[in-house]
Amino acid sequence: MRGELVIFATRSMEDYAERVAYEMQTFPDFYGKGYSKSIRGELKTITFADGEIEVEVHTSIRGKDVFLFASAGRNAYGLSVEQNKLELYHAIDAIRRSQPGRITLFEPFCTSSRSDRTTRRNSVGFWIHYKTLASLGVDHIITYQLHSDKSKTVVDPRVCAIDDVPASPLIKEYITDSFIRKPDVLNSTVREDWLFCSVDAGGENVARKYARAFGTRLMIAHKQRNYDKTNTVESVNILTDTEIEGKEIWIVDDMIDTAGSVYTLAKELKARGVGTVNIAAIHPVFSDPATERLQELHAEGMLDRLIVTDTLEVSDGIRDAMPFLYVVSSARLSAEIIMRMHEEQSLSPFFDDFDPRHYLSNLKLFL
Repeated sequence: MRGELVIFATRSMEDYAERVAYEMQTFPDFYGKGYSKSIRGELKTITFADGEIEVEVHTSIRGKDVFLFASAGRNAYGLSVEQNKLELYHAIDAIRRSQPGRITLFEPFCTSSRSDRTTRRNSVGFWIHYKTLASLGVDHIITYQLHSDKSKTVVDPRVCAIDDVPASPLIKEYITDSFIRKPDVLNSTVREDWLFCSVDAGGENVARKYARAFGTRLMIAHKQRNYDKTNTVESVNILTDTEIEGKEIWIVDDMIDTAGSVYTLAKELKARGVGTVNIAAIHPVFSDPATERLQELHAEGMLDRLIVTDTLEVSDGIRDAMPFLYVVSSARLSAEIIMRMHEEQSLSPFFDDFDPRHYLSNLKLFL
């Protein structure tokens, strides 16, 4: 082990870190391996009259193995992206000055990963973010399903390593548990009547992995954007060699931002006579007017289920507004990753894809 374990969180991830700590403390071997009963550390953020901030560490961490949870995305405190990032940088500086053994940053949804393309005259947000984190003293970064694999090309593992852990297995397991349940349903209904569809050509690989896991056909949507307006989709073309009328369609993506892409795609699919349309995405960004668009789709019978993870705060208000929304917890996954890292074990198992057939066969053995 790498010294005593301590878990911190910036304000944006306090509730999430509490759930992770609880999950860790329910592991059968947690106390048997000598973990402290109190693994949560305390940070305090002070805001000055002019808006400047300072972060204080209220836990002794000299030589300890520190895990910090942070997010610049939507949160219970209503803090902006800029406020969250500034607090994160201050928190890392305060922790590093307290002389820990190692600092691992958990950033389940990395907002900066959306800015990873370079032209002649644009900033690259993920490069700036990573460079800042590394220069402040972060040793390792854990993310869940970055927006693009290109983001990781800026990483220098000699300075600060990064592990981008797939979160789609959480969604696949939830779909299997909730809507399939039995091997015969997987082998008949799912493989005959389900199709997985990308929201654009760039998401083909994501949809292909879903289709391969569940043994279904693949659909690819090619969207035409209006680049004069941000987050605007003018039309969608559907590419498939399979009859889609009456089929159950699962639109899959890494995130839902304004829901413009899935809104246009769901309407196009319904116009072509598909049976049921569901959406599964990892990160529920839900920028306006996402909630209104998704509510409209559901009210008009164009959307049945919406499944996301909890990498961003999903408030009671959002849940009440969308009763068709299912939120899958990633807290136990985070807890398992922390324990394996702390015990210096391989993270390879977390990069294996989910196999519904194997999973259901194992469940059957315990029934």
